Amino acid sequence: MDSIISSLQTFNEKGAEFLGNISGVIWGPPLLILLVGTGLFLTFRLLFLQFRALPYALKLVVSKQDKKSEGDITHYQALTTALAATIGTGNIAGVATAVVAGGPGAVFWMWITALVGMATKYAEALLAVKYRTKNEQGLMAGGPMYYLEKGLNNKVGRVLGVAFAIFASLAAFGIGNMTQSNTAALSLQDTFKIPPFVTGIVFTVLAGLVIVGGIKAIGKVTAFFVPIMAAFYILGGLILIVMNFDLVGQAFGTIFSEAFSLEAGFGGLLGAAIRYGVARGLFSNEAGLGSAPIAAAAAKTDYPARQALVSMTQVFIDTIIVCTITGLTIVMAGQYGGGMDSSVLTSASFAQFLGDTGMYIVTLGVLFFTFSTILGWSYYGERAIGYLAGENGVRIYRYIFVVFIFIGSVATVDVVFTFSDVANGLMAFPNLVGLIALSGVVVAETRRFKKVAEKEKQERKSRDVSA
Repeated sequence: MDSIISSLQTFNEKGAEFLGNISGVIWGPPLLILLVGTGLFLTFRLLFLQFRALPYALKLVVSKQDKKSEGDITHYQALTTALAATIGTGNIAGVATAVVAGGPGAVFWMWITALVGMATKYAEALLAVKYRTKNEQGLMAGGPMYYLEKGLNNKVGRVLGVAFAIFASLAAFGIGNMTQSNTAALSLQDTFKIPPFVTGIVFTVLAGLVIVGGIKAIGKVTAFFVPIMAAFYILGGLILIVMNFDLVGQAFGTIFSEAFSLEAGFGGLLGAAIRYGVARGLFSNEAGLGSAPIAAAAAKTDYPARQALVSMTQVFIDTIIVCTITGLTIVMAGQYGGGMDSSVLTSASFAQFLGDTGMYIVTLGVLFFTFSTILGWSYYGERAIGYLAGENGVRIYRYIFVVFIFIGSVATVDVVFTFSDVANGLMAFPNLVGLIALSGVVVAETRRFKKVAEKEKQERKSRDVSA
């Protein structure tokens, strides 16, 4: 037994080193520039829409919609499915690893990635709805693989669509599966001394029961689950921040100063703060990754831009709100240089201010977040497989996906997170190229919906006056 364990440890160490080298190449300057640059490009082309239209977009989330619109799930269910996939380990463990590897300044670059990423997320969702189609079962199917193929309408678009689908089906095992069960297992082991394999078995069974029901079952579960889990963690974090408000100013000062220091920010062309801030920012909100548009494509909506505005709010909620709470707490606690990492550091930081209560908040948050992310990403992965191999391939994929939930729970965190970084980067490249090439379509659809929204506004005013 000892020899087997030793062999597994050696394999994990070698695997982590190998994947780390690949990740360093993929997440080099070209992808970081393309990622942030695409967001900036779309921000200017859309005239800073993510800032101007945010209040209206938040209102749309809870607004009633036309039941006659085509789609499988509501605006709200599409958003909660996407939030379920994004509000996960990246908000707890991902922020912690970013601060450990890149210093407090990494939090700033997560914010930048989110602010420009809102425009990217809007464009992704708009194109996903515009170019969606119905699959063999009569359900909506869409996402980057479809808008790359149908939007570009050439061999290059088909190649990019296939490449994205392959990378997405692989990434689902990393960012949306093994990373999540791994973080949950470590957190429960640290807090309640529960063996990782027990967590793996429970997660595998529970997730499997929902996943077999497809998008409609996932949409119903996440619509109920996501608001509760988000409110629980946000409320606990806000209480902590308010109770220690005297440390908030200093924490913000540390984040800003280290974001622009030569050592943390710009040393060596692109320093650790930028690299890990952008990488973990993408890991958290997935803007530019091309995953969330797959859920947006299933939404009941009359105009692509309407659902795109709802989808845009996902980045704001995920990174600007949830990740900020985690990042501030970690910087305020100041334990990021003590050798801890992942959710353990976040848990220790909360516990420093709230005692055992803080530790329980993080642990329960991890359980909620990781489980919901597994559900959301199972749908992303199966839609990618559906594009590549048809609906027969989807059924096989679901079983394989469920098995890997258990594997992730007993793997090492270095291998799991690094694999996720590699898969995320490979997904982002074809999607970002497609977004730039189809930006004209995004602008045209946005202008078309602007006229519709203005007309609806005038009609509401007329009804109010007559009433």
